Amino acid sequence: MAKFEEAAARKFRNIFVCRRCKSKIRAPNLKVLAGFISCRKCGSKQLKPKRRK
Repeated sequence: MAKFEEAAARKFRNIFVCRRCKSKIRAPNLKVLAGFISCRKCGSKQLKPKRRK
């Protein structure tokens, strides 16, 4: 995990990963939950938050 809160925000805040093609997308949480955001590569709306290791 990141040592600074600012670094953690840059790495994980509002970043989602497409479940189908694994591309990363930066978008607001509420728009993703509402289904307004889709993947740029494959068009899927199945997104998950970026995993924190």
